[in-house]
Amino acid sequence: MQHLFLRSISSSLVTVIIALLGFNLTAQNATQSIRGKITDDASKTTLPGVNVVLVKDSLTRVAVTDADGDFKLSNIPIGRHTLKMSLMGYESQTLPNVVVTAGKEVILNITLVEKVTKIGEVEVVYDRSKDKTVTNNDMTTVSARSFNVDDTKKYAGALGDPSRMAANFAGVSAGNDSRNDIVVRGNSPGGMLWQLEGLNIYNPNHFGSVNTTGGPVSMLNNNNLDKSDFLTSAFPAQYGNATAGVFDLRLRDGNNQKHEFLGQMGFNGIELGTEGPLSRNSKASYVVNYRYSTLGLFQAMGISFGTGNATPIYQDINFKITVPTKKNNGKFTLFGIGGNSRIDLLGKDVDTTQANFYGNVNQDSYPRFKMGVVGASYQQNISTKTFVKLTLGASAQTQDYTQDSIAISNKIETKTQNVRAQFLNAKYSAVLTITHKFNARNTLVIGGNTDYIAFDYFNKAIYKGSIDRVFVDINGSTLLSQAYTQFKHRFNSKLSANVGVHVQHFNLNNSLAVEPRAGLKLALTPKSSINAGYGIHNQMQTLYNYYIQTPTPEGIIYSNKNLGFTQSQHFVLGYDHNLTDNIRLKVETYYQHLDKVPVNTFSSSYAAVNDGSGFDFSDITNLSNKGTGTNYGVELTLERFFNKGFYFLITGSLFDSKYKGSDGVERNTAFNTKYAANVLAGKEFEIGKKGNVLVFNIRATRIGGKYLTPLNLEASKQAGRAIFDADKAFSEKQPDYFRVDAKIAFRKEYKKSTLEFAVDFQNVSNHKNVFLQGYNVKTNSISTEYQQGFFPVPMVKFTF
Repeated sequence: MQHLFLRSISSSLVTVIIALLGFNLTAQNATQSIRGKITDDASKTTLPGVNVVLVKDSLTRVAVTDADGDFKLSNIPIGRHTLKMSLMGYESQTLPNVVVTAGKEVILNITLVEKVTKIGEVEVVYDRSKDKTVTNNDMTTVSARSFNVDDTKKYAGALGDPSRMAANFAGVSAGNDSRNDIVVRGNSPGGMLWQLEGLNIYNPNHFGSVNTTGGPVSMLNNNNLDKSDFLTSAFPAQYGNATAGVFDLRLRDGNNQKHEFLGQMGFNGIELGTEGPLSRNSKASYVVNYRYSTLGLFQAMGISFGTGNATPIYQDINFKITVPTKKNNGKFTLFGIGGNSRIDLLGKDVDTTQANFYGNVNQDSYPRFKMGVVGASYQQNISTKTFVKLTLGASAQTQDYTQDSIAISNKIETKTQNVRAQFLNAKYSAVLTITHKFNARNTLVIGGNTDYIAFDYFNKAIYKGSIDRVFVDINGSTLLSQAYTQFKHRFNSKLSANVGVHVQHFNLNNSLAVEPRAGLKLALTPKSSINAGYGIHNQMQTLYNYYIQTPTPEGIIYSNKNLGFTQSQHFVLGYDHNLTDNIRLKVETYYQHLDKVPVNTFSSSYAAVNDGSGFDFSDITNLSNKGTGTNYGVELTLERFFNKGFYFLITGSLFDSKYKGSDGVERNTAFNTKYAANVLAGKEFEIGKKGNVLVFNIRATRIGGKYLTPLNLEASKQAGRAIFDADKAFSEKQPDYFRVDAKIAFRKEYKKSTLEFAVDFQNVSNHKNVFLQGYNVKTNSISTEYQQGFFPVPMVKFTF
C-alpha cells in the first residue's frame, strides 16, 4: 500500500510541476512592494532620513525614510534583491537575498547601530535582519543565533517547526523522531525556556505533556513567526529559570496597508490565514492563522507515523493585532496562540508488526491536551534615549489522561481503569523592560517579570478495581519572581562587553538565586572575532515534583517540597571568521558544571538530569539537591549563506555529558551521545524569466548512539513487566543514529499571487534507528522498537 502511494505521489508531483510550468497568467509583469521601518538598535527610536537603495543589474530603486522611519519601494520585480541602508553617524547595513513574491508584500523591520566614532565612513556588510550572527537581543555575545520563517521552511526535515529546525545547529540534537524535544549540549530538554513576545510560556506543542518542553507537532505557525532568537549557553541576564537553552520567539505584525490571504495544506494540517489593516485610515493591522490536522488523510494513504491505526486530532490558532499610537513610536499589541489535541490509543488497533511509539496491545489510552496563551503589550519611547515596554499575559495548560487495562479470558474482553490523571497549570504574568541608551558606547537595560501560578493536579494508579496509589492530589498557587539588569559598553569599534545580574525567587519554599552574567567580544580583524561568555543559571523543579505524595505511618507528606533550584555554571569561548562575504566559520568550546541536581536521599543511580524527554514524568520521592553533573565539548559551524542560488550548513559537535547520583558513581546521562553531525545544502533554480523557482534541499544527520539502562530479563519475567537494572543505569550503548532527508519545492508566480508546492522525503534511506527497548510479556523477551521509517510529506501553499 505504501509503495503504491509513493508511486502515485511521485507521478502527481511530476504532473503538477509540468502543469505549473506550462500555466501562465501574465506573470511576466508581476511586481511587488518592499517597505518597512528603520529604528535605532538600542533606543528603538525611529530614524528619519535613512537612504534605502535597491540595486540589481540595471535596476535601481531609492527611498528615504520619513519622520516615522518608514520607507517604501514600489514596482519591484519578482525575485531576490539586495537592499543597502545608510545614515550619517550610523553603521551602514546591507540586506542580501530579500525574497520578493507576487502573492505577499515584503515588510521589514530594520535596526541600525550608531557608530562609536564619527571619523571614517566604514561600511559593515552583513545581513543584520537575517544573518545568523546577529540576534534581536544585542546583549548576546556567545552561543546564540537568530532564525526566521525562511529557515523553518527551507531545511529538509524541519516541517516548518522551529525545534526541528534548531536540531541542525551545532550543539543541538533531536530527542527522537516522534517528538521535537531538543537536547542542547547534553542537557535534558526540560532545561529549555520558551518565551513568546517576552512572556514565559508553557510547552507550545500538541500532545505536550505537563512538565515537558516538546511534542510531536508544534502549535507555533511559521507563517506568523518574525525573526526570533535561539540561545544555547551563557545567555544574557534577561533570561532566567532555564539551564539548557532559550527560544525567544517573536510574532510578526500584519500588513497594515492591504489585505492578504493564505491557504496551505501539509503534514502540520490544513491552514487558512488572513492579514490586513483594521481600517482604511489606520496603521493598525491584524494577522491570524488557523490550522486543523490532516494526519487522518495520511493514514488513509497508507502512511504510518508511529501511532498504529489511531488518528491524532489537533487544531490551533495564532494571531496578533497591532495598533500604533500617534506619538513617540508607541505601539499596542494583542497576541496569542492556542490549541488542543487528542488521540484514542486502543489496544485492538495496535499492529504488533509495525513500529508503534505510543500504543500497547494490553491497554486503551485516552490522552487529551490543551494549551493557550494570550498577551497584551504596550511600548513607547518616553524620550529619544529611553524605551519602555510593558506586557501582561495569561497562559494555561491542561492534560487529561485515562488508561484502561485489557484482560481477555475465554475470548471475553474486560476493561478495568488503572490510571486516572488530570493536570492544570495557569499562569498570570507581568513583564516590564526599560532600555536607556546613554550614548553610542553605553546602553543599560533593566527589567523584571512575575508569574503567578495556579495549579490543580490529580494522578492515581488503580489495581484490580481499588485505588493502589495516589501519586499527587493537590491544588494551590505560588509565585515566581525575576528581576535583572544588564549593561553594555563599547570601548571602541572592535571591543565590547556586557555585564549583568539576574535574581529569581520562588515563593513556594523561598528559594532564592543571584546569577551574575558577562560577555566579551573582540574583533581581531574586519572579518574575525573572539568572544567569551559566563553565567550562572538556576531552574526550579516542575511543580508536579514538589507535590508527589510520600505515604508514611503518620500520613501523607511531601518529601520533595523543599527542593531548591538546580544550578548550572556556563563557561564559553568562541571564534568567528567570515572566510568570504558569504561563508562563515564558527568554533565554540564550552564547559558546564551542574550542581544541586535532585537525587534520592538514599544510595541510588537516579538523577533529575535524565528526565524530560518523553510523555511520562518522574514520580520519584525523597529527593535532595545533592547531585552533580558536567557537560563539556567543542562545536564547529561552517555555513554558506544563500548566494547565487546555493547555500550549505555543516555543523559538528564532540561532547561528554556525565552525572553523579546519590550513590556517588559517575555515569553517562541519558543524552550523552558523544557526537552529532549535520550536513545541509540547497540549490535554487530560476525557471524562465517570470520569477518561478525550483528548489532542492538535502540533509544528512549522524548522532552517536544513546546510552540506555539494560533490562533485567529474569526479573521482568517474574514481575510480568519491564524491570530495568538501575545499578547499570545508562551503561548500554545503542547503535549510532543516521538519517537522510530530502526536499523538492517549486514556486510559481502569477501576477498577484504565489503558488508553492513541496514534498519533504524524510528518512529516504529508510534507516532503522533504535527508538527504545522494552519487555514483551507474550514472548518473555526483550523487544526493540525503531524510529520513523521513510515518510513523504507533501505541502501546497497559495498566497494572494
